[in-house]
Amino acid sequence: MNLPRIENIDVQDRRIFLRADFNLPLENKDEGFDDVLLRKAIPTIDLLVNKGAKLIIGSSLGRLEGKVNPKYSMSSISERLSGLLGKNINFIDKPINSEVTEYTQGMKSGEICMLENLGFYKEEAENPPEFAKKLSELADIYINDSFSDSNKELASTVGITKHLPSYSGSWLYREVEVLSNLLIKPDKPFVAILGGSQISSKEKLLDVIFSRANIILIGGAMSYTFLKSKAVPVGSSFLEKDFEVKAFQIMNKAGLADITFELPIDHVIAEQFHEKAKIKTVDRMGIPDGWFAMDIGPKTIAHYEKIIKNAGTVFWNGSMGVVEMRKFTIGTKNIAKALAKSNAKTIVSGFNSIGAVVSAGVNDKIFHLSTGNDACLDFIAGKPFPALEALLKQGDFL
Repeated sequence: MNLPRIENIDVQDRRIFLRADFNLPLENKDEGFDDVLLRKAIPTIDLLVNKGAKLIIGSSLGRLEGKVNPKYSMSSISERLSGLLGKNINFIDKPINSEVTEYTQGMKSGEICMLENLGFYKEEAENPPEFAKKLSELADIYINDSFSDSNKELASTVGITKHLPSYSGSWLYREVEVLSNLLIKPDKPFVAILGGSQISSKEKLLDVIFSRANIILIGGAMSYTFLKSKAVPVGSSFLEKDFEVKAFQIMNKAGLADITFELPIDHVIAEQFHEKAKIKTVDRMGIPDGWFAMDIGPKTIAHYEKIIKNAGTVFWNGSMGVVEMRKFTIGTKNIAKALAKSNAKTIVSGFNSIGAVVSAGVNDKIFHLSTGNDACLDFIAGKPFPALEALLKQGDFL
C-alpha cells in the first residue's frame, strides 16, 4: 500500500494536525503498559518538531459518545506524553472554535499543543463537512498516525483529508507495512496463536489465517467451545453455545487445509469463577461439572513453547486465560516469554497480549506490537479502511 509519507515533506513553520492514537484502556493500572502505547507516537512527533513544525495533536479517549465526560479528558495524557518527550505540551481545554484557530496561528516553530478529547464531539463520529472543515482550519497539513481509528470514517481521519494535504505518520505506516507483509510473505512455518473469549469475533480472521498459517494454537475461553464441539466435558466454562457446530467445522476445515490445529491438553480450573477459589490442574479428559477453566495448564504451555521455538513467523492475538485475575496470567505470560526467546518474526496484537508482553518485561524482544487492537484484526481480515483510502486519494493536493 503506497501511502504518502511525512519523511520528505517540508514542515518548517507549518501547522500540523497530528491525529494520534492515545485511546488507552483506562481500566489498566500499569503505567509501563500505557507508556509503551504512548511511545509509539514519539518518532512521528520528534521528526516533525525537529523539522520546525507547529504541532497540534488530536486523539479520542474512551467511546465516541459525543458528550463531555471529565473522566476521559486528555489532560492526563498530555502530561504523561510531555514527560516521555521531555518537551512542554500546551493542553487546550477549550472547545474547538475561532479562538483556538487563532491560537494555532500564533504558535512558534517546534511548539506542541494537544486538543481536548475529540470523542467529546458528536460530529467526530458523524463526520459532517462543516466539522471536518473546522478541524482543518487549525492546520496547514494533516498527518494520520492512528491505525486503530483508520477503520472508521471519522471527521478527524477522513473528513479532514478533503481540506488539507494529508500523509501517514511513522507508526501508521509501520502498522500497515508489517501487517501487509504478514499477509503476503510470512516466513515459514507460520504459527498463529489465538486466544480470548469468542470464536465469533475472530471468524473472518480465521478464514484469512487458513490460507497462510501452518499451525494454529488455541487458548483462552474460545478453546472450550472447540473442545465442547468434540464432546470433551468442559464443566461450567464459558461457551458460545450457538457456535459449537461452526467450531467443529473450523477444525475440519483446518484438517482439510493440512493445518495443524492445537487445543489445550491440560487446564487450570477453579471451583468458582473467583481468584480465591480452590484450583487444580486437569488433563485433556475434561473438566468436572461445576468447575471453570481459568488458564491453560503446564503441559499445554510446554507444548506451545516448543512449537513457537521452531516457528518462522508468529502472530499472537488474545489471552490464554482469565488475565483479569492475577493467578491466571501464567499461561499468557509464558507465551509472551516464549515469543521473546524465539528467532521468529513475532507480531503481537490486542491489549491483553501486549499487556502480558509488557508485564513480562520483554516488549523490546518482540518484532512488532500492533496497538491497533480491533483494527489489526480488521486489516488482516480484509475489511475496509476508509482513512487509508482517504490518504491514497491525495493526488489533488500532493
